[in-house]
Amino acid sequence: MARAGLTAERLTRAAAELADEAGVEAVTVAALARRFGVREASLYSHLRNARDLRTRVAVLSLAELADRVADAVAGRAGRDALVAFASAYRDYAKRHPGRYAAMQVWMDRETAERSAAGRHSEMTRAILRGYGLPEPAETDAVRMLHSTFHGYVSLETAGGFRHSPRDVDASWARTLDALDGALRNWPSE
Repeated sequence: MARAGLTAERLTRAAAELADEAGVEAVTVAALARRFGVREASLYSHLRNARDLRTRVAVLSLAELADRVADAVAGRAGRDALVAFASAYRDYAKRHPGRYAAMQVWMDRETAERSAAGRHSEMTRAILRGYGLPEPAETDAVRMLHSTFHGYVSLETAGGFRHSPRDVDASWARTLDALDGALRNWPSE
């Protein structure tokens, strides 16, 4: 019988906290069982395995980030929307490094379609409508933005910018200026 109070949602939230504290690699069923003071076997009525647990953390994290980005971009357009989206993204990744890392795990198609991943693309495309990009330029721009945001955040959180005296926030602002300029002056095919 499952221990009272344990649910898949509660376990997922605890795993997300563990990911932020110790890294996504530390998210295991055994570690979660220790956190709750229960035997590992008692968690299997709620979880299939460590992969399932990490996928649940990824799905939770994608939804949290989508909510934050949606709040940030509400009522904004063009450069203001771009900066709000990017800043919410970066802030979430810095505040929740383990959850952010969990979002990079591979998901099967069905899980990905049920997750908030689609909301992220829709919000990015909504921002890009302000720049008037037709397809396939819009898809190219979605990929450029996500690659830039992820690359910058990943390097920053890994300490990749510590070698330079230049303030990372100043570089971030210039990066967003450059993205805005690229989007306003997108080359035609």
